[in-house]
This record gives sequence, structure tokens and C-alpha cells, in this order.
Amino acid sequence: MEETGVVLDAGGRTVIPGLIDAHFHAYALSLTSARNETGPLSYSALAGARRLAAALLRGFTAVRDVAGGDVGLASAIEEGLYPGPRYFFTGPALSQTGGHGDIRAANHGGCFHGGHMCEVVDGADNLLRAVRHRFRTGASAIKLMTSGGVVSPVDPIRVPQYSAAEIRVVTEEAARRGSYATAHAYSPEAIRHSVLNGVRCIEHGNLLDAETAQLMADNDVYLVPTLVTYEAMERRGKEVGLTEVGAAKNREVLEAGRNAVALARDAGVRIGFGTDLMGELEDEQLAGLRLQCEVLGVYGALRSATSTNAALLRRGDLGRITAGSCADLVMLDGNPFHEPSILWDESKTRTVIKDGQIISPGALRGAADLPLDVPVA
Repeated sequence: MEETGVVLDAGGRTVIPGLIDAHFHAYALSLTSARNETGPLSYSALAGARRLAAALLRGFTAVRDVAGGDVGLASAIEEGLYPGPRYFFTGPALSQTGGHGDIRAANHGGCFHGGHMCEVVDGADNLLRAVRHRFRTGASAIKLMTSGGVVSPVDPIRVPQYSAAEIRVVTEEAARRGSYATAHAYSPEAIRHSVLNGVRCIEHGNLLDAETAQLMADNDVYLVPTLVTYEAMERRGKEVGLTEVGAAKNREVLEAGRNAVALARDAGVRIGFGTDLMGELEDEQLAGLRLQCEVLGVYGALRSATSTNAALLRRGDLGRITAGSCADLVMLDGNPFHEPSILWDESKTRTVIKDGQIISPGALRGAADLPLDVPVA
């Protein structure tokens, strides 16, 4: 350690790497997609900054935003204008007409091109232009929708989306940039369609089967499960405005999610960690660790939320405690291998350190009026 280094006495506490949420949505202020997509971007950015600051206090020192975000929000955090985790973003996710990112109901007239979280883009040439634009404006990866989703109004959840040629132009251009494409996909058909056309990461994947899990492993494709969002919507759906159609879709994938993670583990797939929490459900973020622990155990869940997610981000200096790594740390008041609930129990004291700086909850609340109850020492 250099002479200018800071020495912290952990006093018998457990120190883990800073957590990474690889499926975060800063602009997801509501379960109502129209609100997220059509409000003023300035409002979404300010509200998104508050959501990011809240995530940092929970111990998430890095997040990957896979539908939204832009270089302004990332720069504001990096320059210290606003506190938040390290912010990696894809920009608006790409959706075909009538796909998961198309917010129009069947009886909705008119056209929809795009908003803050998703953009409807059809055809290889248009997709190529959209991918290049995202990289020009600071995106670290590209997100596309290759199956139906839970909260979207008209697309069956199992049906693959985008043609092979459309997906291929996205993945090839991302690879030329030295980056990758990640895909929202639930069913085996949609996952295979994505993997065989060059996608490097699958988001959700709840309906995965063993054969498709092996295909993912053979092609070194990551899985980022988001177990907590389904459990939270099942419990709190009415409270946060989940539609009847959305509730029915949610039940279809809820129980299958844990089985998908187990199948991926058994096949040797690299499993990350994400939450995908929208609106008021954001306060369930740490509960995602509990659900992943139930399938992978404490060590497996921690590895998913630290070193595996760091590898997905291609940031070997994150997600580990080694010489030369970024000083992103969380100090826990106890040993999670003896008492796993320490990882997600918000009544337990935790100290969050980002880039060697202890995060002050008072400073964050002063900047964002955060309704947080996580004790931080």
C-alpha cells in the first residue's frame, strides 16, 4: 500500500467486494411503460439519479442499466455531481414493432418510435444505424428484445422476436466495436434464436430447458436471472399497478425462474445477478440476493453479484478484493456464511466504500431526499 493509502479497521466484520446489479433500470419509475417512455427526460434523469443513489447505499457499487441511461447521467456520477454507483448503460433497448419494447396496446392508434427506455427499430439497416448511434453516445453494450415480456401488452411471452438477420447485424456490429449484445429472452426458442445469432448474454431466461442451457454453456453465453422482480410483483402487483395481463404472464414465469438458474448452474453457464425492479419495487433490490442464495448458496450468489458480473462487464478490476482492483467494498456486521440474511437484511449495519471513499448516507439523503432505512456505519 502506498504511504497515502487509507487503512480501515474492519473490527471483526466481513468485507466483501462491492455488489454489482447487472439488470438495473434507472428510468423505470413505474410499471406503466407509457409513463416511463413519454415523460420529460429531465424528470426521468433526476428521479433515476435518486434510484441510483439508493442502490449505492444498499451496497451496489456498480450497475448495468439495460434499458435507458445516457452519457450525461454517467458523467454526472463519474464527476461527482451526483452520488451513485459506477454506471454502465446500453441506452434504449431495441424492440421490433409489436415487441416487448412497443408500449402500444392492440387498440392504440398512431405510431410509436421510441422513448427513454426502448426504441422500436425494424430492419437490418435501421438496426445497424441504431447500434452505431448507441456506441457513439457512450453505451457499453447493446440490449435487444428477442421474446415477449411480462409487462408489455400484446406480445406472447414465449414467441421469438426479430429475424435472424436482424439479430446478427446487431451482434456483429457490437463485436466489431469490441463489445457485445445482450437479449431479453424467456423461452428456449427465443434463447436459442438469440445464442445462435451471436448474443453474448441472456436476461431473465426463466423458461430455460436443459438442452438450451447446454447450448448457452457451449457458446460461453451468460445468464442474468432477475428472480426478485417476479416474486415482488406477485406480492405487490396490485399496489404498483400491474395489469391483469401482466399478472398472468408473471405467474407463468415466477416458479420457473429458480429451476432455470439450477439448470444453468448444472450446465456450467456463467450466472450473473440482476433485479429488473420497476417503480416502487426498487426497495426489493437486496431481496434478490436471498432468492439467488436459495438456488446457488451464499458463495454462488455472491460470486454472481461480484466477480461474474464484473467479467460480464469486462472489468477485471471490479468484483474482487485483490491488489490493483478498485476499492469498491461492503463491510457487513457479521459473517454471511454463518448468517446469510446479513446480505439482504436492511436492518443490519453495513459500510459501503466506492473507489476508496466511505459513502456517507447523510450526504446522499441531503442530495436526493432518500426514503431509506438501511443503517450504514
